[in-house]
Amino acid sequence: MPTVLFLGASVSQLAAIKQASALGWRVIAVDADPQAVGFAAADVAETVDFTDLDRVVEVGLRHRIDAVVAISTDRAVPIAAGVADRLGLPGIGTATARVMTDKAAMRTRLREHAIPQPDFAVLSGEVESSRDLEAVGFPAVLKPVDSGGQRGLYRISNQRELAERLPHTLAHSRSERAMLERYIDGYELNGIVVTRDGNPTLLTLSDRLRPPGPGFGVGWIHRYPSQLEPTRIRSASKIAVDAVRALGLRNGIAFPQLLITDAGEVLVVEVAARIPAGQMADLVRLGTGIDLVEIALAQAIGQPISDAMIEPRFHRPIAIRFLTASPGILPLGRVVSVTGLERVRAARGVLQADLYIQVGETIHPVQVDADRRGYVIATADNANTALELAQQATHELHVAVERS
Repeated sequence: MPTVLFLGASVSQLAAIKQASALGWRVIAVDADPQAVGFAAADVAETVDFTDLDRVVEVGLRHRIDAVVAISTDRAVPIAAGVADRLGLPGIGTATARVMTDKAAMRTRLREHAIPQPDFAVLSGEVESSRDLEAVGFPAVLKPVDSGGQRGLYRISNQRELAERLPHTLAHSRSERAMLERYIDGYELNGIVVTRDGNPTLLTLSDRLRPPGPGFGVGWIHRYPSQLEPTRIRSASKIAVDAVRALGLRNGIAFPQLLITDAGEVLVVEVAARIPAGQMADLVRLGTGIDLVEIALAQAIGQPISDAMIEPRFHRPIAIRFLTASPGILPLGRVVSVTGLERVRAARGVLQADLYIQVGETIHPVQVDADRRGYVIATADNANTALELAQQATHELHVAVERS
């Protein structure tokens, strides 16, 4: 029985932990939260901050792990690479992990390889005029260099807003650096790529729809297959693969996010080196039959990935509708009761649904990924009808709140 170390045991890792256990792996999970929901599904739970490399290496040595995985969180990717390097296990390497989690390093590498992307500037401390800053201009997007989940993300309209928002964004960066990128209107896509010995294969391209307002960076709808015309899908597919190759990922799962302008230009927003959160593994599995968790576990132990593992077994239209408030169907306030999940799951076209809402917690307007408090996945003859069915199913849910 092989032993795998999971970095993180939150709701984002829970399904993968359960699947690894069902596949016969012995699961060791580390998380700083002693109440992490994934602990109950693991064989061994260690209350350790998974960003503490030395302590995580000690856990790995003590439990004689055969593999280490980082799923659904960028913060775990360089730690998984560091653990693998120190213990002589398969991994993506610390240099690749850095360039795929540090947005400044990523942007620099993509520029070196002439991969199209928005103009950008790296900021720290006071805002000072520079050629890069002037090239970005306004409106712009401000984000931490080394964070995720849309934390510290703002749309900036002018120099005054930049000066006001920058300290908040820097507070979310472990290295106290921020990225300012030109804001570009466009159509967003999520890609899933598997690389084998440096050869990337694109598995899926799906539409990523976002809400208006402060939560503009949160993906609240995923739709597969993409509704773009074939010529633009081909262009986006090529850029997604080129970006992953440029970043040096040899064996792993990559998550390129792309932006397509009205003129048809494809730009790289960013590329992650992990199974993404936001039910993207479910989208791939339910839409094509390809199992990303099985692939991640096999690569983590050094097993080759066969052609059969990355070939679609079917093509099924999928829509994922996340449950959010303001905008969204959820009410704002302190949760008193939640009913109707079983009715949602039984609704026409629904393949899967779940909630992350606890009685007593407070539901806030959507601003970061963590404000997505559940999801519905539906299917139909086409992706747009699947989205309609997912949205209809959400009305079976009833959340009662107390407003302050």
